[in-house]
This record gives sequence, C-alpha cells and structure tokens, in this order.
Amino acid sequence: MADLIFGCTGASADRFAVTPTLSFQLAITERSGVRVHAIALRCQIRIEPHRRRYSATEAERLHDLFGDTSRWADTVKPIQLATVTAMVPSFSDVTEIDLPVPCTYDLEVASARYLQGLDDGTIPLLMLFSGTVFVATETGFSVELVPWSAEASYRMPVTIWRDLVDAHFPGSAWLRCSRETLDAVATYKARHALPTWDATLNALLAAAGRADGPPPPASDPGSDNAPDPDGPAEAQARRP
Repeated sequence: MADLIFGCTGASADRFAVTPTLSFQLAITERSGVRVHAIALRCQIRIEPHRRRYSATEAERLHDLFGDTSRWADTVKPIQLATVTAMVPSFSDVTEIDLPVPCTYDLEVASARYLQGLDDGTIPLLMLFSGTVFVATETGFSVELVPWSAEASYRMPVTIWRDLVDAHFPGSAWLRCSRETLDAVATYKARHALPTWDATLNALLAAAGRADGPPPPASDPGSDNAPDPDGPAEAQARRP
C-alpha cells in the first residue's frame, strides 16, 4: 500500500495563462517503496485568515468580510480559494509537479476581496488532498485512495498575488453590476461626454461629494434676497 506525503515548496504567477492562474509546486513522497503508476489527484485549497496578523488599514478593508475587529474571534473563518484536479505521472520515491490554480479577480467573491485587502506579508493556505492512486504490482495494478488526512500548509507571499493581478489587469480592477445600473451609468457618461468609465465614476463620486456637503447658509430675513415666507404668488398679490 502506498504511503504518500504531500508538500508545497513554492508558488508563482503564470504570466502566460489566458486567465489569472497561480502555479503551485507540489512535492509528493512515497515512503513504502512501491512504484506509483499514476495519481488522479484532487486538491481543495483554503485560505486560513486567522493564521496571520493585520495592520489597521488591512482590517478596515476587510471590515465587510469579517466585521469589526472586536468580533474577529468569531467571524474570521476559512475562505475557499479553489478546488482543482491534476494527473500525477508514474514515479518512485519522490516526484514534483506543478498544480495550476485558476483564480478570479471578481471583487464580489470572498477570496478575491480578501486577497485584494492585503498589503504585504504572507497568505496562509491549507491544501487538502484526495483522489485515486494506481500502484504497479507484479500482476498488474492495484487501486487505492489518497487518505483524507493528506494535507499541506503553505504561506504564499502577497507579492505573488500582486504579480498575478498586475500581469493580467495592470492598474485596473473589476466590478460587477446589473445591466440596469450599467445602462444608467452609460447614459450619464454619454450625456456628459466623459471619455472613460474611470472618468465617469470619478464624476459621480465628485457629484455625490457635493450632494453630501453642508447646506448653504440661510439668508438674512431682513435682506432683499430673503425668500418670502408666503411664497412668490402671495408676495406678488400684496404688492401695491
């Protein structure tokens, strides 16, 4: 029976992938001496946010995920990053493979919102393995299961995530909205002859800032510009 140990030795951003993809380097060790013909491997990757510290700025960005820091002991839970599969070719003793993990930059997805909120340090990851092991024997092959206890921890530098995002969306971010909202913003953009969506959002923010500003000072009741309390129609009626 195969005795497998899994470990993650590194990660990198795949700059040539069509979509944002992380590449994890896995080391698989077989300790019983049998020859592994192949492994149909399944890997679930979780972020474990409770295993790192956060600056005040990071905590503010993560407020919508975890709430106020006074409640983080109860609200900070593991976040699912991805579930991927891979075929491990035949090996004896030790082998290394690359595990590609497609990622999303949709900021409505919890994992992307969490990763976007980090400035530096590392991202604590837990890899949970399962799957089917095909072991070569003298008479053919035997089929075994990867034990549910197979796992590996890895602290991925935040800079790797930044490199991944910058490679595919340099200086940009993605936001999802309904078609009705997009149509309304597009109408505003066209009406004001704004050149880009970025300029349109900045114009809307500026308008919202003016709307939230302090109210104009009240006029002096004794001045000529003071509004008549009875309104213009009544004021006109009282004029000689």
